[in-house]
Amino acid sequence: MSILVVGSLGLDSIETPHSSVKDALGGSAVYISISASYFSQNINLVGVVGSDFPDEYLQLLHNREVNLEGLQIVENERTFRWSCRYDCDMNSRETLSTELNVFKNFKPIIPESYCESKYIVLGNIDPELQIYVLNHLKNPKFIICDTMNYWIERKYEVLCELLTKVNLLLLNDLEARLLAKEFNLIRAGRSILKMGPQIIVIKKGEHGALMMTEDNYFIAPAYPLENIQDPTGAGDSFAGGLIGYIAKVGSFDKETLKRAVVYGSVMASFCVEKFSVDGLISLNDDNITERFHQFYGLTHFEV
Repeated sequence: MSILVVGSLGLDSIETPHSSVKDALGGSAVYISISASYFSQNINLVGVVGSDFPDEYLQLLHNREVNLEGLQIVENERTFRWSCRYDCDMNSRETLSTELNVFKNFKPIIPESYCESKYIVLGNIDPELQIYVLNHLKNPKFIICDTMNYWIERKYEVLCELLTKVNLLLLNDLEARLLAKEFNLIRAGRSILKMGPQIIVIKKGEHGALMMTEDNYFIAPAYPLENIQDPTGAGDSFAGGLIGYIAKVGSFDKETLKRAVVYGSVMASFCVEKFSVDGLISLNDDNITERFHQFYGLTHFEV
């Protein structure tokens, strides 16, 4: 089944206690698309870059069979750029610079061939644009959206309208508390479910992820890693694995959703082991299946 991914593409400069990279491939649409491509061969990307976007990065996406018909390349303009520095514990970071460039005036163009995509991931962009995308789709089957503090604080009412149109909301623990105006995550989750989505997944970094529906909770741990190189893109890689597995199975019943959360955690764990997308592009199906079963071993017990 086809997966539509709408979000950012960018050039990231990252500093960690281990090393650094400059102008590495990044952006939510990139991580989501590459991660999902291990589960589906029909990934439709929508985004924008400048004419300075390296050909090698376009080729990398082509190699993962990501459809770039919906990618706008704006001549004589610069690609979105972002730089940050991670602290020693890798849980917090300082943004050093943000250059929106072409992303500042981004308006998604949805090719006709994309309009019948069944599985949708709306990356972390303006909720007005997320709604704009949904209004151009014909009959989506399952919609995931991501958001962040910036939109919660500045476009709360529009975001609330969006939440009535999606199946699953993906956000981190700080964002969940801000959106729900509740500190306790369980109460926050219940409050958000009343806003419209049938499912929420709260990302908790090194503490895993919490999925909630009206009548069910599921908690997946983070995979224990000794060597974390770069946490950038972990959440988007999680989203890619999540939607990829749901699209592969073609359903979203309770047990499928649980496995999808674990596959999302698997993809996030591979992502953080290397800089940029290097931890994702070196994978194969056996790597992913093996780590999925390792997750099972970590959490299984007899009663």
